[in-house]
Formats: sequence, C-alpha cells, structure tokens
Amino acid sequence: MPGLDSFEIEALIYVGIFVGVLIAYEGIRQLLSRSETTGAARSRRMRLIASGATTEDVLRLLKPSVDRWALARIPFIGDLPVALRQAGLTINPAVVLTGCLAGTIVLAVAASSFIGALPAAGLALAFCFVAPVVVVRTLRNKRMDAMVRQLPDALDLMARGLRVGHPINTTIASVANEMSDPIATEFGIVLDQVSYGDDLPDAFGEFADRIDQEDVRYLAISIAIQHGTGSDLARVLSTLSTVIRARMAMRRRIQAISAEGRLTSIFLSALPVFILISTQLTSPNYYMGVADDPLFKPFAITIATLVVANYLILRRLVDFRI
Repeated sequence: MPGLDSFEIEALIYVGIFVGVLIAYEGIRQLLSRSETTGAARSRRMRLIASGATTEDVLRLLKPSVDRWALARIPFIGDLPVALRQAGLTINPAVVLTGCLAGTIVLAVAASSFIGALPAAGLALAFCFVAPVVVVRTLRNKRMDAMVRQLPDALDLMARGLRVGHPINTTIASVANEMSDPIATEFGIVLDQVSYGDDLPDAFGEFADRIDQEDVRYLAISIAIQHGTGSDLARVLSTLSTVIRARMAMRRRIQAISAEGRLTSIFLSALPVFILISTQLTSPNYYMGVADDPLFKPFAITIATLVVANYLILRRLVDFRI
C-alpha cells in the first residue's frame, strides 16, 4: 500500500481486528437480548387466555415449551435445551449455539495473528464454545441443588395445609406464593395446570420430567399412587419429606468422607498437565527437540490417552451417587 510503512499497516490491521470483535460482540449481545423475558411471556399468555382459548390451548400455553432439538444426538450440546430450561434461562438454544459459533470464529481469526491458526482455534473453542456451555450446566446444577434443598420444606408446608383442611390447590398455591425460587416457579406452573383442568398426577409427572431429579420423581410417584388409592396425602408428604432430608444428610456425609479421595484425584489428574506446561515454558526444546522422531507421536498419543483414562477412572472411584 503506497504511502504507508509497515508500522502503519500493522496498526491498521489491529484496529480492524478490534472493530471486528467489537461489532461481533455487539451483534451477539443484541441477538441474545431479544429473548422473551418472563414478564413478557406471562403477558402474552394471559392475553391469549383472555381471548377465548380452549382448555387444551390454555394448558399448552402455561406449560414450558418442549421443542425437538435437531442436535439432540450430538455429545456435549445435545441436552442444551434441557440445560437452559432447568437453569431457568429463557434464551433459545439455537441463539446460544449461534452466538457461541460466531464468537469462536471471531476470536479464532483475531488470535491467529498472534499465536498461530491452530492454537487460536483451540483457544477460541475453549473460551467461546466450551465455556458458555459449562456455565449453563453450572447454573443448571446450582438451580437443581437449590430446588432439592427447598423440596422438604415445600412438602411440609403442603402437609400442614392438608391437615388443617385446605384443598390441594390451596396448598400448592401456598408453596408458589410463600417460598422463593426456583421451587416457587415450578409449583406455580403445576398450580396453573391443575387450575385449568389438568390432572394432579399428570401435572406433577411433567414437573418431574422438567426437573429430572430423583427426589422430585419420588414426589410425582407418591402423588400418583395416592391419587389412585385414596390414602392420606398429608402423611405421604410428611414421610417423603423425612426421606428426602435423610438422603440429603447422607449425601453430605459421604461428600465429607470422600473429600480426601476427591482432592487426591484432582491433584493426580492435574499433575501431568502442570508438568507438561511448566516444562514447555521453562525448556521449550525438551519436547519440541524430539518432535521429528517417528516414535514421538505414538508415545504422545499413548500418554495423553493414559492421562485421560487416569482422570476418568479416579473420578469414577470417588463419584458416589445416593
């Protein structure tokens, strides 16, 4: 380019990369912000209900949408719609995936000028694709744990209401109105379904399908059995509350007992990676000096496989399910 030296050309390239990343970020932010909020969804549903919809239409509006996911069989992102719904996020999974891919491409192109194409692609994939999915799963697990901790208190509240003569709808409404999220929201959905004519076992069964937790499934099964046999629902809920609290106490006790084993597994799994990184930083020729040897790649693949197998085996040994 005439009239510009190499420094000015390099500065223009950096400015172009910065502007491109800024535009891509703003586009992704606006795209994600278009998702329907909870209040907007509630207002839209109430307007549709008031316009004279049938009972089936009302129940379909009140239930959280469960759409088929075209990428359901792909590992790591196959359960993304379920994870978003269980995390309490209303963002469309297609929008999340599109934003992750766009961010990965932009970051890979921007970083390729500094660290090379292959490292840039790995860095972009880790930060813009893997990290958001991991964050969604973390939010999902946190919300599910909070719901399981709230469940015994909700069952006790329902049992007390039933003992004093309140109908089942009133006891469900008391949980939805008096307790905090996330259990208040889910019981509010159950209340809406029951109020508009859905069967109680079906409403709690769909609640268990949405949450996909063993304790919630026990609740759905107990209500289904009680609905068919006509037993004392208050006593059933109290017994189930006691069982869930005992299971929670057992989980905490096992976590405390296995803490040393879990810490050891993390240390042994991270040690080879730490040694590799520290050696590569302090002495780059230690590995790269023999990279052209025919045995280098087979041994490297074998070591990487053994490290991954070591992590999976140790995690399996200290991962207890109660």
